[in-house]
Amino acid sequence: WARRGDIALRVVASVPLAYATASLWAMALARLLPGDRAEATVTAALIALALCSLAAMWAFAARSGWRAIWTLGLAAAVAAAITWISIGATGRV
Repeated sequence: WARRGDIALRVVASVPLAYATASLWAMALARLLPGDRAEATVTAALIALALCSLAAMWAFAARSGWRAIWTLGLAAAVAAAITWISIGATGRV
C-alpha cells in the first residue's frame, strides 16, 4: 500500500499541482517580463507550458511523493507572492 500511496501522491503532484504552479508562474512572469503587455503574456504562457511539462516529469523523478508535493507547492507560493507584491506595487491588476 505504501507504493500505491506514493504513486497517488506523484499523480496529484504531476497533474493538478503542476498545472497550478505553471499558471501562477505565467501570471508572475507576465507581470515581470519587459516589453508590451501582450508580448509578455504570450512569452509567459509559452514558458509556463514548458514549466508544466517539466514539473510533471520532475514529480515522478523526485525521491518521494511528499517531496514532489512540497516542492511544487513552494514554487507555487513563490510565484503567488511575486504576483501579489507586483499587484500591490503597481496598483493594477
